[in-house]
Amino acid sequence: MVNQMAGKTIDVPDTQETTDVGTGRDFEAEVIVFNCDCHTYQEVITLFCQIIPAMTPPKAFELAWQIDHQGSAVVFQGTIKQANDIGKKLATGGLRIEVRH
Repeated sequence: MVNQMAGKTIDVPDTQETTDVGTGRDFEAEVIVFNCDCHTYQEVITLFCQIIPAMTPPKAFELAWQIDHQGSAVVFQGTIKQANDIGKKLATGGLRIEVRH
């Protein structure tokens, strides 16, 4: 946009209006797994691949490493029902979990 003022041309940057007042999240809930030092990598990877939809062994290993080295990781994001179901199954497998809404 160009604005003329007192015979001078001034470049005025375009403005952008943001109308989204949401949380910025496109999911309802997430499952966090915490380190407990009581499972092997292979046990965690196996649980993740059996329970979490579309989980692959390489991704499961990355998450297990993050849990081991950083203390926790978000392993699933989706609907509240999905997160509750996955959280319950992971907890039944002996993992320390939290489902956040």
